[in-house]
Amino acid sequence: MNIQLSEHFNYKKLLRFTLPSIVMMIFTSVYSVVDGFFVSNFVGKTPFAAVNFIMPFLMVLGAFGFMFGTGGSALISKTMGEGDNEKAKHIFSLLIYVSIGCGVVIAVLGIIFIRPVAALLGAEGEMLDNCVLYGRIILAALPAFMLQYEFQSLFVTAEKPQLGLAVTVAAGVTNMVLDALLVAVFSLGLVGAAAATALSQCVGGLVPLVYFGCKNSSALRLTRTEFDGKALLRTCTNGISELLSNISMSVVGILFNMQLIKYSGENGVAAYGVLMYVNFIFLAIFIGYSVGTAPLIGYNYGSGNHEELKNLLKRSLWIIGITSVAMVVGAKLLARPLAAMYVGYDIELFELTLRGFTIYSLSFLFSGMAIFGSSFFTALNNGLISALISFLRTIVFEVSGVLLIPIILGIDGIWISIVVANGLAAFVTVLFLLAKRKRYHY
Repeated sequence: MNIQLSEHFNYKKLLRFTLPSIVMMIFTSVYSVVDGFFVSNFVGKTPFAAVNFIMPFLMVLGAFGFMFGTGGSALISKTMGEGDNEKAKHIFSLLIYVSIGCGVVIAVLGIIFIRPVAALLGAEGEMLDNCVLYGRIILAALPAFMLQYEFQSLFVTAEKPQLGLAVTVAAGVTNMVLDALLVAVFSLGLVGAAAATALSQCVGGLVPLVYFGCKNSSALRLTRTEFDGKALLRTCTNGISELLSNISMSVVGILFNMQLIKYSGENGVAAYGVLMYVNFIFLAIFIGYSVGTAPLIGYNYGSGNHEELKNLLKRSLWIIGITSVAMVVGAKLLARPLAAMYVGYDIELFELTLRGFTIYSLSFLFSGMAIFGSSFFTALNNGLISALISFLRTIVFEVSGVLLIPIILGIDGIWISIVVANGLAAFVTVLFLLAKRKRYHY
């Protein structure tokens, strides 16, 4: 039985409603994780480093879909809370059509400029060629990748999180099966890994497009629509924080790679790649929960149900807090086997990865608060505060940390900088939540 946005949520119902979104985000993260495993173990250390090196640039381009999805979800759910379902469908349709057009343009530009971009970032020789080869194949599927990001939020708004989960699981399984076949069995190397990811993104992006394009039982469907500049602007304003957050994380990733090359060479980039794969999975839980709760927050804000808004925030803070502690404990226990799974074939690289992971995992204690806080204000249609939280967390705290702390602590300072940055971001988030209580009545 579907759970409606208008219902009262206890812990059990809240977790039931958000679980599909959490699993969706985890399976989306599995794409790069599986690619990394097969490339590292079946293709080699240099191609593995190349994938990690070019991935931040690819994620920047795909993040525009996340902006349309989160910003659009906030506006659509608020419109539904106000009782105007037809307008909600028109906004939904407009965003999908606009994002497809943007995806095609961005993909073409990315394919043209990926070589000079990779070279500018510091890739040379074989690594540069591998970056271009992998990146161009992924970029061919960028419109579908953007749609996949977008639909992860919009399936929840459409009150069909279970269907969104099913599509994402199908895409994840497609990626894993194709990686095993193309890389491990047929030995197609980076081409096989990139093709597996691109095809799985097509499953995740195009299947929902067909579903919403046909008559369905959800709260949303694709219809004829007119250009609405105001709605598009509000969507971008609401979602800019998520776009900024993704771009900022990619910029930080690029700076990390540059610092790691400086302090530890190719091994440092490879070690950071392993940490990022684990980071994708762990943070996907926080992101998925935030995506899952955003339509609930937006709906109750739009309908003026302040008591339910308070209820959602209180329960969410408890869930985020308990999960954060559990993640740190889990990361400590899994550090050695995960490092061995990816780079166990190289003792020096294994030790470097294990050391970094042990320090880096402390950041999970704070990152959930900043991620949820940013999403919470996006759902309240306050893109400015949401963007400020994301901007401070990544561009200010993480960039400053990764540039300054290693000067004192060496390579350990690179891992410590993430812990410090997330701690500061969590503190700022709490200040914003306290400062805006009276305005939003939570």
